[in-house]
Amino acid sequence: MRAFLILEDGTVFEGTHIGAQKEIVSEIVFNTSMAGYLEVLTDPSYAGQAVCMTYPLIGNYGICRDDMESKKPWPDGFIVRELSRIPSNFRCDITIQQFLEENGVPGIAGIDTRALVRILRKKGTMNGMITTDEQYDLDKILPVLKAYTTGKVVERVSCDTKYTLKGTDDLAQNGPLSGSAVFWKEDFAAGIREKRPSLVRELNGRGLRVALLDLGAKDNIGKSLAARGCDVTVYPAWTTAAEILADKPDGIMLSNGPGDPKECTAIIEEIRKLYASDTPIFAICLGHQLMALATGADTYKMKYGHRGGNHPVKDLSTGRVYISSQNHGYVVDTDKLDPKVAVPAFVNVNDGTNEGLSYTDKNIFTVQFHPEACPGPQDSGYLFDRFITIIKTKSNSK
Repeated sequence: MRAFLILEDGTVFEGTHIGAQKEIVSEIVFNTSMAGYLEVLTDPSYAGQAVCMTYPLIGNYGICRDDMESKKPWPDGFIVRELSRIPSNFRCDITIQQFLEENGVPGIAGIDTRALVRILRKKGTMNGMITTDEQYDLDKILPVLKAYTTGKVVERVSCDTKYTLKGTDDLAQNGPLSGSAVFWKEDFAAGIREKRPSLVRELNGRGLRVALLDLGAKDNIGKSLAARGCDVTVYPAWTTAAEILADKPDGIMLSNGPGDPKECTAIIEEIRKLYASDTPIFAICLGHQLMALATGADTYKMKYGHRGGNHPVKDLSTGRVYISSQNHGYVVDTDKLDPKVAVPAFVNVNDGTNEGLSYTDKNIFTVQFHPEACPGPQDSGYLFDRFITIIKTKSNSK
């Protein structure tokens, strides 16, 4: 069946319909990962967006449900050059076509994805429509596209009720988990880089308790903490700071998530209260942006964002560069950052945008990228260890 991708600037791509029988309007973004399309599809940060994969062949290893980063796919639509309908993988459960159909995600294949990405890079991210209506009317469609916004999508992707992941200490007993970050002991001066056991199993006779605020969290964030022996309690995005602090966590994790951070006004107010507490905090992606907004900084929308598994970031404390997994369209404006509150901790090597903050006189640090990967490189998994070290140091100083 013929399908059409219509952009808000009037550009029309013709291809073949894939996935569910459905017409959608969404924000069109692109991801440069060469593998990990299932993790991309099940990343809640894509809610309200349709994703174009720049790698030309998608679906060749099918769908393995064990690799999903959440309970379902979240993008409104899926755009590829070629969709493989005959996967080759002993772990494959179903084809990607079946997966899109059963989850109500429409898409388009057979278009020139290189041309699409060139347009988005030149003109910036824009809205679009995927339709099979061959009698489409641009005069009616373009105003609809220009009016579309992702809106408040965090509430849609967060968990409904709080739940707990028990710490396993699998790193100490079994080595790194499949699909989790590889964890290393590093001594840069001596040139040492070797696998080592988990940093933590017990604190005062129990596992560390970490509160994870689910703003659209990928599953591997909780798994990365649990694999280090932490007992992780996951809270819905609308949970109050008072409820979280009443459970007396040793540390707080703010997750990734979708949409414009400035739309999350009520959440920002609660994060401001978490900041005022004396609890160590580590934040990723949207959580990083919300912490910045809660402490008086500002954010702005990027021209076309960072989405993929190949983005170099520099740790300003060590000078070391890591290749990171990223998925964001907004960034913290460091020109409006008060150094008495926070200072830049990471920078993007490609474009110089902010990739992390360290908060002055606080046990708080935040990053714009994904140390839990999935998909992507596992270079920065050490940040979870840094978080745990901060928690232990603070607890031991009491």
